Amino acid sequence: MKSLGCISRHIKYLIFFNLWLGLVFLSGFFHVNKNILPFWRSSAVLVTSRTPCHVKTNVMFLKTHKTASSTILNILFRFTEKHNLTIALPADQLVHLGYPETFMTSFVEEFQAIGQNYNIMCNHLRFNRLEVQKVMAENTFYFSILRNPVSQLESSYVYYKDVAPAFRTSKDVNEYLASPKDYYHKSNYKENIYAKNNMWFDFGYDNNAEDKESYIQAVLEEIEQNFHLVLIADYFDESMILLKHTLCWDLDDVIYFKLNSRSEDTVQTLTPESKERVKVWCSLDWKLYLHFNQSFWKRIQETVGLEELEKEVNHLRARQEELMETCLSDQRPIKKTHLKDKALMPFQSGAANILSYNLNEDLDNMSLRACQKIVMPELQYMSYLYALQHPHKKGKQLGFPLFWSSIQGNKSSPSRN
Repeated sequence: MKSLGCISRHIKYLIFFNLWLGLVFLSGFFHVNKNILPFWRSSAVLVTSRTPCHVKTNVMFLKTHKTASSTILNILFRFTEKHNLTIALPADQLVHLGYPETFMTSFVEEFQAIGQNYNIMCNHLRFNRLEVQKVMAENTFYFSILRNPVSQLESSYVYYKDVAPAFRTSKDVNEYLASPKDYYHKSNYKENIYAKNNMWFDFGYDNNAEDKESYIQAVLEEIEQNFHLVLIADYFDESMILLKHTLCWDLDDVIYFKLNSRSEDTVQTLTPESKERVKVWCSLDWKLYLHFNQSFWKRIQETVGLEELEKEVNHLRARQEELMETCLSDQRPIKKTHLKDKALMPFQSGAANILSYNLNEDLDNMSLRACQKIVMPELQYMSYLYALQHPHKKGKQLGFPLFWSSIQGNKSSPSRN
């Protein structure tokens, strides 16, 4: 009996030893190159920890102007590719969906052939619910984004300085706001849409309408009926967390690098008087913003909760820093004069110096492709997707980064599901 007990102990030791060796082996097996790992690790962790829900793949985003909407566009472009979706892109050589004209289905490439089978719509358009519904599926999720009109108007002033006649003839934004009626003329409203209640205009309404309480309330109620969610650019990270929860997406689906931002030296400082004048001059936008800023935080409370929100925002920012370390050589956006790959140059407008990013030079092919996508300016990315989805059409005549050009001919067109 004594020898049998001894044998039994040896067997136990062998079992424990083999288990230990197995754990050591597995830890080595799951050790992955850190230059590749960041592009899937976070998502895999989050999938197991959240409440099960159905991922929404039919999404319409109303891209408003100067509201961080270019960054959201990039998020939606990447999501389109990830899930092999069909996207409603501008027809022919258009870069917007007919803007500033009120949206019509004819502004979408091959609408007659594809019909109501687009998954994603997100390029600039002036909202027209009846026409948009003809393009998008019945179960489409509609959302948009707003920004405090004070900072939004200043950004518009600098960016559209050479476009809007009201801006062009004034020295700076403070001079314009001191007496906007001296510069703004309703007869040029399509050229001056950036100079007064631009967000109101983007939602499809008259930006020169009289500020009446009954009218304002009717419009706000209609927007609430048309859109499932309105985000707030001033709380962009919080907006991304709310969007993630609402669409049942992964964290990596809403990870971003800020796009179409400008250098600090082109920001004009508004006087306290000018800030108050914006609220009066753009009163329709101001009331639109106040209303949906309030509903935004109510939605946060109902969907996420403030305590959980703080945790997830911190997680998003940590993930963002991780990807910036992997992707970027400068760890920050850089001015156009310092950009090495000119194919990644964003469109430059007015007095704004639109920033971009330099990528690390030692990235493997998988990481390089992922990093290129997250920094890709909207015109280049839109043109790239157009070439994939409509290979028989003439391209948008915009340049692609070298790496993307080499793979373009080998990619098949996204399915139309």
